[in-house]
This record gives sequence, C-alpha cells and structure tokens, in this order.
Amino acid sequence: MKEGPDIAHVAALIGDPARANMLTALMSGKALTVSELAEEAGVTIQTASSHLSKLDEGGLLRPRKQGRHKYFSLANDEVAHVLEGLMGLAAGSGHLRKRTGPKDAELRRARVCYNHLAGDMGTQMFDSLIAQSHLILDGDDLNLTRSGQAFVTDLGIDLTDLRKNKSPLCRECLDLSERRSHLAGSLGRALLSRFEDLSWARRDQKTRVVSFSANGAKEFEQLFSVG
Repeated sequence: MKEGPDIAHVAALIGDPARANMLTALMSGKALTVSELAEEAGVTIQTASSHLSKLDEGGLLRPRKQGRHKYFSLANDEVAHVLEGLMGLAAGSGHLRKRTGPKDAELRRARVCYNHLAGDMGTQMFDSLIAQSHLILDGDDLNLTRSGQAFVTDLGIDLTDLRKNKSPLCRECLDLSERRSHLAGSLGRALLSRFEDLSWARRDQKTRVVSFSANGAKEFEQLFSVG
C-alpha cells in the first residue's frame, strides 16, 4: 500500500447515494436532525443514524446536541469546497439525479454554497471584485487588496474579526452552474451575511435559493457592476 492520504476512504463515504443526499442537503449551511436527513436520503432513521456515524467518524460532519435533538452540519469549509467541486463535475458530465423544477432558474441566479453566495450573482460579485482590483489572484492565492479592505469595511464588515477565523479570508470556489469562480472563505460568508443583515437578500433553507429584494438587487448591481 502506498503512503499518503487515503482518498479512496473519503470517496467511498461520499459515494454512497444515501450519504451523498444527506451531504448535499447540508450544503444549505443549516444544521439538520437525523429525521430530517433520513427524509432527504429516503431511508429509515436507523439507517440514517448508521450513515451519519460513518460520516462523523470520517471527519465530514460536525454533530451538536441541543436539548433532546442531535443536529448535524458539514465539518468545515473544506468539506463544502470538495462537495461543490464534485457537484460541478457531476453536472458538467451530465450526471444529474433529477430536475429541480421551476426553481432551476432561481438556483442558477443566486443560491447558497454552504455559507457563501453562488450562482450567476456569486460569479458576478467575484468578477467585479477582481475588475475593481479589490481582489487579486497570485497563482493559486486569492488576496484582498488595500482598496478591497476599504471596500468591505465601508460595507460594515469587521476584517479584524474575520482574520481571527481558522478558515482562509478569501478562497476561490468553482461554481457548479457557471463553471467560473465565486468567492468563498470567511469573507464570502461575511458578505452573504451582510446582504441578509441589510435586508437585501434572504435564503431559502429548503432549496438553497437566495432571493434578493428589488432594492437589494439594485444595490448589488451598483456595488458589483461588471464591464
């Protein structure tokens, strides 16, 4: 056996259809109970518990207990990043499980990718931040420039607080529908939260759709115009 990370073990954990459905449900960023995840996976609660134990032991989940209920969420941004990449790869290869329905267009326009903005509006924001020189790509590194620091501070985001987080401040995430980058990392999370605080946007926990109000869409376009 060759030494190094055992990617086959992690791939096997994700590759089971029931576990894949549960992990995909957790991409909304919301913690869910065993019964809720069992429903998402189409299995019994007992079977779901067995799957969740394996995912927990594999380091893919973060379990939390509150009162009588036990909640599960994705372990960290790294797990979400891998799942988004796999979802993009599957979609690009034509491996689609089912049609989402009338919300397809809404999902493509704006949705939650674990804890940050994805879809057309997510890639537009990323492209605009690059075009305005607020973000700069240096090889594989994505960095916030001085003008970018002033930009997000003016939006009401505390960078000092964000830099205390273990997760990277800025990270590229390949968008599964757009096949282009959107912004992840603690800054991506903070921007989406700020849009919600300002009542510009609201996320639908069941579908991952992010809906912008008329005023919110207008403000967004002014801040993140492209071209």
